Amino acid sequence: MRCILVLTMMTSGTLRKWSFVHKWTSLICTIFILMLCLTGLPLIFEHEIEELLTDGIPHTTAASGLPMANMDDVVAAAKAQAPGKAIMFIGDITDDGFWYVNMADTVAGAGTSVTPTVDYYTAKVLDPAAQRSGFMAFMLQLHTDMYAGLPGKLFLGLMALLLLVAIVSGVVLYAPFMRRLRFGDIRRNRATRLKWLDLHNLLGIVTIVWVVTVGATGMINTWAELIVSAWRTDQMAEMVAPYAGQPPVTQPGSLEQAVRAAQTLEPNMQLGFVAFPGSVMSSPHHYAVFMRGTEPLTSRTLKPVLVDAQTLQVTDNRPLPWYMTALLLSQPLHFGDYGGMPMKILWAALDIITIILLGSGLYLWLARRRNPAAPEDQPTESNP
Repeated sequence: MRCILVLTMMTSGTLRKWSFVHKWTSLICTIFILMLCLTGLPLIFEHEIEELLTDGIPHTTAASGLPMANMDDVVAAAKAQAPGKAIMFIGDITDDGFWYVNMADTVAGAGTSVTPTVDYYTAKVLDPAAQRSGFMAFMLQLHTDMYAGLPGKLFLGLMALLLLVAIVSGVVLYAPFMRRLRFGDIRRNRATRLKWLDLHNLLGIVTIVWVVTVGATGMINTWAELIVSAWRTDQMAEMVAPYAGQPPVTQPGSLEQAVRAAQTLEPNMQLGFVAFPGSVMSSPHHYAVFMRGTEPLTSRTLKPVLVDAQTLQVTDNRPLPWYMTALLLSQPLHFGDYGGMPMKILWAALDIITIILLGSGLYLWLARRRNPAAPEDQPTESNP
């Protein structure tokens, strides 16, 4: 209450400064945030859209209840599908019913990458229809980095930061606005521009929690490569320190035995994914077996278990640091993956409202430029 009172008592000069911050942070980021909202909308329903695009072809060919296939058979099936390629990762943290096998020309990720999908139970490569469609791949890449790699990600992270600043400044401006209008009032009998101003303010304050949540988690996601790099130079370096100076493993042993060793150590967890020796998430000497929880929330948190790729013995395991956990939790929260279809529908509705909010902000700015003699779009000067 005291905070709201202070905001409502600010001078007109202070409000003009906040209005300047709100206007320019909003204008700079609006086009890019609008693009993220438009591309993010189909990504919320990625699985449902994929089924439509593949004529309903199931993503797995095996009936439920069968025993999991031997992981060495999964490796063999993937290599037969893409001869000459090196496996970087095998995993699935979304329970799709098949393993994603990320492969490239080298285990470090150089060259052209491919991602065969192999059934959980039969260890057979699935029909290409089980893989992400071209449309969804385009949307995901545009949403993630605009086809600009790490610079694109960091740029979008900066736009998300500007969005958060715009939200804070918008809240500051909304407080004195509430002195003149009842909450939710839209002055329908006034000029079109004032009606859109009222709608813009209403939509902004109604969606503030969601926009902050999605904006903040999106910003964290753009830092993923930097966060993983920090983890590698911190905890991973400590975990593999005893292997310093040893030659890298070129012929790793049985993946099935490595996974079983990790499962024996963490019997209450299940396999999330495996990083092969030499990949960005492992060391040149280990399988990094990332175990995950079995509950909806804990299924997105991982615990690495390092298994010597030659002896197939566990050499170290420890929980991920807070910054890696924050990254892992931000990814599904960003797309509303926690609560099934009801949460997806809620996320989509809020996304559409945010698109209207962004569009109304652009309209107000353009209308002001066309008619500079009109009253300022400042809450304290907008009379009911």
